[in-house]
Amino acid sequence: MGQEGTVSSGPVAAAGGAVEQETALRLFEIGFIDGERVRVVARGYPGGEPLAVRVGDTMFALRRFEAERVLVTPVCETAP
Repeated sequence: MGQEGTVSSGPVAAAGGAVEQETALRLFEIGFIDGERVRVVARGYPGGEPLAVRVGDTMFALRRFEAERVLVTPVCETAP
């Protein structure tokens, strides 16, 4: 938990299918845009679904297949 990163590209529509395109558009509309900070806050039990994800100041519950559509670059914490 607490994994943090930055969206490195908008949501990806795999192979261009209708469901994938709708999912990518929904994620884009709720704030998963290039450069936005994201953090995994919690995972459901059992199985780890849904994921509670904070995007900016808003929290969302995402299913795993939705979360897999977002490319994220991890934020590396540097120790002083």
